[in-house]
Amino acid sequence: MRDIATKLSAARTRLILDKPFLGALVLRLPMRAADPQWCPKTATDARAFYYNPAFIEGLSLAQTQFILAHEALHCALSHFARRQHRVKHRWDLACDFAINPLLIGEGLTPTPEALYLEEYAGLTAEEIYPCLKEDESKQTEDQHLYDADADGGDSAGGQTQREQSQQGGQGEGGGEGERPPKPDGAGDRPGEGSSGGGHGDSSPAQAGGRGSAQARANAEQEGSAHGALRPEPLSQEERERLSVQWRQRLAGAAQQALAAGKLSGQMARLVDHLLQPQLPWRVLLARYMAATARDDYNWTRPSRREGSAILPSLRSHQVDVVIALDTSGSIGPGEMAEFVSEVDALKGQVRARITLHACDAALAAAGPWLFEPWEPLQLPTALAGGGGTDFAPVFEWLEQVGRQPDLLVYFTDADGPFPPQPPPFPVVWLVKGRAPVPWGERIQLN
Repeated sequence: MRDIATKLSAARTRLILDKPFLGALVLRLPMRAADPQWCPKTATDARAFYYNPAFIEGLSLAQTQFILAHEALHCALSHFARRQHRVKHRWDLACDFAINPLLIGEGLTPTPEALYLEEYAGLTAEEIYPCLKEDESKQTEDQHLYDADADGGDSAGGQTQREQSQQGGQGEGGGEGERPPKPDGAGDRPGEGSSGGGHGDSSPAQAGGRGSAQARANAEQEGSAHGALRPEPLSQEERERLSVQWRQRLAGAAQQALAAGKLSGQMARLVDHLLQPQLPWRVLLARYMAATARDDYNWTRPSRREGSAILPSLRSHQVDVVIALDTSGSIGPGEMAEFVSEVDALKGQVRARITLHACDAALAAAGPWLFEPWEPLQLPTALAGGGGTDFAPVFEWLEQVGRQPDLLVYFTDADGPFPPQPPPFPVVWLVKGRAPVPWGERIQLN
């Protein structure tokens, strides 16, 4: 057991020296030997790193660095707080497919069963999730313990801290917590196989279970002979608190690595993206459309019949908005319908006159379609498309008809040739995927 602890410490130290950004994150995860009954390899609950000593023993030092950084990135990227409505198994797979290309790109050596597909490199877990099959049979190499299983069960087996504390907390009097408390600090030591430190939010007494702190401490102490007990899933309060903590740790680790000149461009872009305010695309689109609605006050002298006082009156301007849909096949009909319904809800608020057009490599022959502010915006029943992508025809058409709309919103995957120069009106690109745009404002769809 001492050899395993030494191996983990050596791997962590090597990360701190060679990859200070990842090393600083790993340093935030206390390392605990776990009961093999529930932890065949490694796991994290965003509070600690759990490992099966037999599994770590079979890894090289380089692979040990990989698995440590893998678990730390799950926490730093707040995967425990981003699942929302998604199916747990598919979400866990998407998170692993998002993390492993990052680590391989950093030059780390993956473990034999690490999930990796080159096509997912550079994508977030949210972007990978819809690409996975609903009945995907692949399994993650590690366990993500921050969520309960879909049926609330314990598929990995093994007693949880709550179950053990409930058993250990029942004294002869039958009431949990009726034992006299031990002196401060008693029973707070980690399991015998744990290495590395950290106190703070990772102690079992603060892990959010329902048992008393004393009963939980007793439970962990009793389970230390075989390793740490399986932790409870995060409560909503813990999820929010840990999300803030890991966001702060992510920023601090990036700052330290940048000061040392060892923050790669890939990680710098990732951190910059994660630390930006994350707003849904609907909110951002609403802001852009509202910004084009020019409402102002009219201070013109009123008629004498209305009196001598000059009071302001509100003068509104109808917004001219052009919506362009990319029909090259990269955007599905369901996504188009969702986008159009969202714009329909917005246009009434800003009194927008909508001109809808569709384009793949050429403009749709049946378009454009015009919708007044009082008319419901609907997706045309038949949209031809499926060819290549070219963004120039939409802008050429507007130039030919002599129109300069207040706003053009282009719904696309941004994979195609752009006009060399931006037009003399604002353009918002609502992008599905990771492709960049040369000009205009870019909103990430997913």
